[in-house]
Amino acid sequence: MKFIPKLLMLIGRISISSVFLISAFIKVIDYAPTAELMASKGMTNIPLYLYGAATIEAIGGLFLFFGCKARLGAILLLVFMVPVTYIFHDFWILEGADRQMQMILFSKNLAIFGGLLYILSCGGGSCSVDAMLRRHQRK
Repeated sequence: MKFIPKLLMLIGRISISSVFLISAFIKVIDYAPTAELMASKGMTNIPLYLYGAATIEAIGGLFLFFGCKARLGAILLLVFMVPVTYIFHDFWILEGADRQMQMILFSKNLAIFGGLLYILSCGGGSCSVDAMLRRHQRK
């Protein structure tokens, strides 16, 4: 039964990473909707920010997925999420159904933020590349 917490941490880490990996993939293969959303928020230099966001999400997501530099991946994604959440989920300026939807998305980001803080504090867990390298260095 000792493997269950290890397995749960692995599943949790992969679940959080999948949010960012899927988002990065969608930004690259379906550029226009994200670019339009960014423009609607008054952003300029959209290609730089869009591909920059996709790169950060992909790198951070891969670090988490494999548990290789998981803490660094968590930091990258935490820093990324603060302005993204503020800019794109600004429920406090909206009314009605739009306000409710953005509040839900803001809350979802807070939950992901909490998961990233957990990874930052605990690392990638025992089922990770980081743990495998530590075990190899001890031998």
